[in-house]
Amino acid sequence: MQNRFWRIARRPEGTDFASALELAEAPLAPLAEGEIRIRNSHLSMDAGTRLWLTSREDGYQPPLPLGAPMTGLVLGEVIESRADGFAQGDLVRAFGQWADVSTVDAVMSGALLLDPAVTDRRAWFGPLGMNGWTALWGVERTGAAKPGERVLVSAAAGATGILAVQIAKLLGCEPWGIAGGAAKCAYLTGELGIAGAADYKSDALAEQLDNAGGFDVYFDNVGGPLLDVVLTRMNHYGRVAVCGLLADYTAGTRTTPGEFDQVLMRRLRIEGFFSPDFMHEGPALTERLRAWHEAGDLVMRYDVTRGLENTLTAYAKLFTGGNLGKVIVELEP
Repeated sequence: MQNRFWRIARRPEGTDFASALELAEAPLAPLAEGEIRIRNSHLSMDAGTRLWLTSREDGYQPPLPLGAPMTGLVLGEVIESRADGFAQGDLVRAFGQWADVSTVDAVMSGALLLDPAVTDRRAWFGPLGMNGWTALWGVERTGAAKPGERVLVSAAAGATGILAVQIAKLLGCEPWGIAGGAAKCAYLTGELGIAGAADYKSDALAEQLDNAGGFDVYFDNVGGPLLDVVLTRMNHYGRVAVCGLLADYTAGTRTTPGEFDQVLMRRLRIEGFFSPDFMHEGPALTERLRAWHEAGDLVMRYDVTRGLENTLTAYAKLFTGGNLGKVIVELEP
């Protein structure tokens, strides 16, 4: 059986993914013991995977080697299994390949059996997936948000940000967001009903944030110069939960806050976190997220691109601000 997949031909410069990744085709190898084969129905586009395409060895995992298939979260049905606990027809989520079919080690890929009763399976990438887990953990655990506190989220119109502002509200906090453009800000304050949204593309960003009156928790998805703007607007004993550094991923820069002295002056705590830190908490996190989601209190917008051949177009949206909500590639049945 032939399989199409995206292969890493060279390290991309900025957002020029088309010259770095190529759509290839090769026969599927026989399954090894412990492996499962998944017919992908959906691919999750996640900004953090951009770091895997660099040559950096100091990240939270080694870079993907040149010539290898591109890796990311996938969703689909098992079509063949040599792993205990997985059978043909099971709906699963795993770290697989940007491909028609993913072949993975069930344990090492974090393969997880999913409930097919969930009406919209895309929710397993959104409220019930890694974005949901990350949003809940970052607000409640790393950010240690308490009822009545003011929580600010950057990239608030992205997949994790949309969930983080809603979760902050559900936990009794006052949520604020930073997003790019009036339409995204209107979505946050209108449809999601958060307390306020600041447009980072506006010359009046600082003034918009000053209207809030200071923040107790900053859920940072961006880093870069924006971090300096926020550090000077944190309340004393505030917490900064560093989820992502979007500003660095394509620019090849490193976040170097000029206002770092505010960590001392305002007695701030800054802590980074990654989903591998709390994978073992997945079932408990999913249970809480699912209750909110099924009650209609935790919603998600989906930005869907169809066809494996259009994957790079979808991926680029993450770095150009072209998306509102969770970016997904839907594969042909």
